[in-house]
Amino acid sequence: MDTEMLNSKAKQLRADIIKMLYLSQSGHPGGSLSCVEILMSLYYKVAKVDPANPSMENRDRIVLSKGHACPALYAVLADKGYFPHEDLWNLRQIDSHLQGHPDMTKTPGVDINTGSLGQGISIALGLAMAAKYKKADYKIYAIVGDGELQEGLVWEASMAAAHYKLDNFTVMLDHNGLQIDGSNDQVMSLGDIMAKYKAFGFECFKVDGHNIDEIVAALNTPVSGKPKFICCETHKGKGVSFMDNNYGWHGKAPNRDEYIMAMKELGVTVNE
Repeated sequence: MDTEMLNSKAKQLRADIIKMLYLSQSGHPGGSLSCVEILMSLYYKVAKVDPANPSMENRDRIVLSKGHACPALYAVLADKGYFPHEDLWNLRQIDSHLQGHPDMTKTPGVDINTGSLGQGISIALGLAMAAKYKKADYKIYAIVGDGELQEGLVWEASMAAAHYKLDNFTVMLDHNGLQIDGSNDQVMSLGDIMAKYKAFGFECFKVDGHNIDEIVAALNTPVSGKPKFICCETHKGKGVSFMDNNYGWHGKAPNRDEYIMAMKELGVTVNE
């Protein structure tokens, strides 16, 4: 896909996210909308995956450590053909395979159960260590949130990744600056994240997290003997004007009027 097609696809995926959350009247719009291009860069451009064979042994592993953003992951997986698109409209229903956090036992394409912040990146580290032990050539990508960086587990995993020289391991930060209670700086300042990851021994990149070309370029830059950290600067609620950069939309679903307004902004007409 060229850039224009990818940008159009991103709007479609965001519309799917909004519809999922409206129908379920539950979930997390802000952080789902902010990580769309991060997921697209992996699933559409870089990662070695196969929707026809989700358990392919030599596939790359993609771990959404910020598991509450799973509506974005589900939208991408459905678009790629891991499961029928209409399954999206059963998000968070008790009999649905699309639960409120990713579940590898239920959803094709999900590699690890995530949601308890800090655990996803830690498990991803273990996957990267296992790949090195097996001398396998697949890669591990962990997508973390900036509020999640306040968890000690994140830094234990990061220290181990550098110690074991895991150059098959990439940490991608969805850095939208907001979390459930306000800005990162108000809740628990993260300081200079790039400097911290450099100090921990990562090769570090900073990109526009809504520019797929920039993200892909960082992902494809060869690094030897150390893990990679990509700080993706994003907007929480990206694509919907009244959600954009508004922490109040961290974890609530739109009502009918808000749903119609959001879908119009995303180019989808809803019968009012």
